[in-house]
Amino acid sequence: MGRGRIVRLAFLGTPDFAVPSLTRLHDAGHTIPIVLTQPDRPAGRGRKVSSSSVKRAALGRGLEVFQPEKLDEAAIRRIASETVDAAVVVAYGLILPAALLRLPPHGCVNLHASMLPRYRGAAPIAHAILRGETTIGVTTLLMDEGIDTGPILLQEESPLGPEETAGEVEKRLADLGSGLLVETIEGIASGRIVPRAQTVDRKTYAPKIGPETARIDWSSPPARIVNLVRAMNPRPGATATLRGETFKIWRAAASAARRGEEERAASGTLLAGGGSPRVACGEGGSVVLLELQREGRRRVSGEEAVRGRWLAGGDFLGEAKAL
Repeated sequence: MGRGRIVRLAFLGTPDFAVPSLTRLHDAGHTIPIVLTQPDRPAGRGRKVSSSSVKRAALGRGLEVFQPEKLDEAAIRRIASETVDAAVVVAYGLILPAALLRLPPHGCVNLHASMLPRYRGAAPIAHAILRGETTIGVTTLLMDEGIDTGPILLQEESPLGPEETAGEVEKRLADLGSGLLVETIEGIASGRIVPRAQTVDRKTYAPKIGPETARIDWSSPPARIVNLVRAMNPRPGATATLRGETFKIWRAAASAARRGEEERAASGTLLAGGGSPRVACGEGGSVVLLELQREGRRRVSGEEAVRGRWLAGGDFLGEAKAL
């Protein structure tokens, strides 16, 4: 990578997580002649066509937005016409072909929400919470044709609080990462940053979260259930079933070990008594449901759910399934 001031950047990103990076790079004085983001798509209950968060932020700053369905030859020619020095990629949503990776003189710089090589993949924050990690972080790297396998540029570690949800961590890391990106671009331009190869950690690969991962296995220990609820908030929401109806658990906390009659309760059984619903789980423990939501209803506190008679002592919350 040669030295020289990096002035013109292509920016590729789509969700809320990418917005601080776009705005911070723009505020730092970089020219961003083109912003790539996913096409407008139906979203929400009404399935109304909606623009991405990055598109709205870009248009608000008068930046040119390009929304190709795929990164084919025509799309790459469009990017090449802007003669950018580097491309910055933050949660864009499409795999970059080799022709695009080779296009900018200073390469394609990616921001990833983990301390690589741990938690490569689409859902690093959720998987870090699922595993009970107490630290997390952000990494900038030069992209290659693998999944988050390119040379590392800069990293910054951060504590992961025991009650933080994936959404809360994501928002915090988006801000942290935006500053790291600005520092990275400046370091590449000055030649201060020397990329270092990473050894791929296959044990902590973090693939996209599916419905089966979000389903609560009540035979698990309390800490694991609480971590699952945290990891699935805000997407897609940890799920449980009551009398055939699926509902979502948004917040939960480990409770006291079961005693007396409660010790004989099967995992997944709602225990009697208390202001908020408490569910028997593995290792003789229990979990308090602090916030939940029925299909088509608003979120309510556990106490509201009890007062509304959504559930009662003795109810069974679905079949226990391995995660």
